Amino acid sequence: MDKETCALEMKHIIKRFSSFPAVNDISIQVHKGEVHAICGENGAGKSTLMRVLAGEYPDYEGQIFIDGKEVKIDSPTKARKCGIAIIHQELGLARPITVAENIMSGALPKKRWIFLDKKKLWETSAKYLEMVGLKDLNPDMPVSALSQHEAQLVEIAKALSNHPGILIMDEPTSSLSREESRQLFEIIHELTSQGLAVLYISHFMSEVFEISDVITTMRDGKHIETIDKTKTTTKEVIHNMVGKDIQDFYTKQKTDVGAVVLEAKKLARYGFFKDISFQVHEGEILGICGLSGAGRSELARALVGIDQWDTGELYYEGQALKNRSYTQAIRKNIAYLSEDRKLEGLLLNLSIGENITSAKTISQSRSFWCREGEEKEQVDALMEKLQVNPRNVNKIVGQLSGGNQQKVLLAKWLLTNPKLLILDEPTRGVDVGAKSMIHEAVKRHVSRGNAAILISSDLMEVGGLSDRILILYQGRQKGIIDKEQDNCSEVSLLMLANGDGKAYEEA
Repeated sequence: MDKETCALEMKHIIKRFSSFPAVNDISIQVHKGEVHAICGENGAGKSTLMRVLAGEYPDYEGQIFIDGKEVKIDSPTKARKCGIAIIHQELGLARPITVAENIMSGALPKKRWIFLDKKKLWETSAKYLEMVGLKDLNPDMPVSALSQHEAQLVEIAKALSNHPGILIMDEPTSSLSREESRQLFEIIHELTSQGLAVLYISHFMSEVFEISDVITTMRDGKHIETIDKTKTTTKEVIHNMVGKDIQDFYTKQKTDVGAVVLEAKKLARYGFFKDISFQVHEGEILGICGLSGAGRSELARALVGIDQWDTGELYYEGQALKNRSYTQAIRKNIAYLSEDRKLEGLLLNLSIGENITSAKTISQSRSFWCREGEEKEQVDALMEKLQVNPRNVNKIVGQLSGGNQQKVLLAKWLLTNPKLLILDEPTRGVDVGAKSMIHEAVKRHVSRGNAAILISSDLMEVGGLSDRILILYQGRQKGIIDKEQDNCSEVSLLMLANGDGKAYEEA
């Protein structure tokens, strides 16, 4: 071990839940100025290991060394004192208060020991905002007014305010566009050039190989391999994660295309999107591609009645639709899987079974009743096909891993057997195994004569699963690509999403 450059060493770490070792004898080293990626499926133990380091699980076994000195991290406060900061996948900002108050929470500057020093608060928070590329952001803005990308950077600024030597980032780009991710990577490179050590968790293999210096893979709570990224490949890392080769993640067999399920004609919502026209047919997956702010999610929310559109026409199975409520859309067999499963998709304090059946009650009738035996069989079948773990309908959803929560959310909508399934970032923050299960479920659903609209920041996912791809750029329709006729490589999609090149325009 190079004592001069080693920021962190964890030796023989074990963390048990009851008698089960979620982390089983893990040893890693992380050096100053290094981005060290931790890869593994949901349930592999990587987040548990990071929470040990962040002081959230003080009852661990093993040793932790910071800058060569052994420390016992028995609380988040002790972790912060040791120079460790963690940014969770689900951001922890307080939405009603200002950006400045979030960044300096716990260390608000005071005057005369009592009064808040607003000037110093503004100046100090502005300094940290500039460090993450947000020098033009007003620190007095409420967090609720920020975009997801801005909120992510504010979370990093908040972490930097504690002057960490080690920064843990858990799925930091899961809700960012490719361009926003690249901006984040530039910030990470700048921070590591100053000696910060970064532990980076991501399910996007392209990101792992782009940003990291070293890759550690975990499986079933155990350490599999730590290796320099230049000495391994994506295929080898995935093999280490799942114990087998995974191929054709982004493939969809061509299905027979039937009647038009949904048609939009010059649909517009002022300030978000304008002149959007497309059709989606039975047996088809229509992808929607664009950078953050292009209007992807806003379009999806308008299609299902969550938000109201201003002008244009919308037809469902040949019948004109007016602005309506989300409940009416569900009753018409239209389902929307929101990109934010915790705020808009799931009831975290309820069980798996209660969550999966919650939408069917609305879709099947106004009388709120169902046949319990038949429904239980359907729920059990969906849990088995999606491999929801644990296979226990009474388990509280908030206690599940992110990947299993996402499977439950998909099962909830599949149980309604929707004619049109609209998926907004359906595999955000899930591992390769869960991603494969979700892909297969969507393909099965469409193969039965249903239709789907897929919104994803993963360009490989959009290009691989979709039959046609609608490109949005700054709220306008750039064009529609037919996968059989046009080039829909990741590079071409990225160019189009950035406003470059020309896509096939539908008549």
